[in-house]
Amino acid sequence: MKNYRLLLPFCLILLTFSLSSCELAGDIFKAGAWTALIGVFLVVVLVGFLIRKMRG
Repeated sequence: MKNYRLLLPFCLILLTFSLSSCELAGDIFKAGAWTALIGVFLVVVLVGFLIRKMRG
C-alpha cells in the first residue's frame, strides 16, 4: 500500500503535463492545416496564372 501512495501523486502530475501537451499539439496541427490550405491555394493560383500566360 505504501508504494501506491508514492505512485499516485507522480501519476497525477504526469497526467497534468500530458494533457497540456495534447492541447499544444492540437494548436500546432491547426496552424499546420491553415498553412497547408493557404499553400495549396497559392499553388493553384500560380498554376492557373502560368496556364493563362502559355495560352496567350
